[in-house]
Amino acid sequence: MNTNKYISEVVKSIPSSGIRKFFDLVTNSKNIISLGVGEPDFVTPWKIRKEEIETLNRGNTTYTSNLGLLELRIAISCFLKKHYNLNYDPEKEIMVTIGASEAIDLALRALLNTLQQSMNL
Repeated sequence: MNTNKYISEVVKSIPSSGIRKFFDLVTNSKNIISLGVGEPDFVTPWKIRKEEIETLNRGNTTYTSNLGLLELRIAISCFLKKHYNLNYDPEKEIMVTIGASEAIDLALRALLNTLQQSMNL
């Protein structure tokens, strides 16, 4: 069955992602560590994988808050206080993202919006 005929011409015309082309190139090369998609070059340690399995077995399979787990935000707040003497409210001033790209995007959007407002654009 040719399902390609059902795909929008607009979607078909979207070029391949440059980062994906790079990732494919690096994947097939030896002695190169790709930092393109933020994946480590080692297997996740068993202690972490075991905890993940146990968490799934307990039924913890739902989405978290968009801000991230409160327990993690509290731990981050405590770390910042202990190591840098910084006080941040984990419920209102700390957000956990899924990766650096999302964090950078959110930070730039916040800054650019502030800049735009200050310039009355």
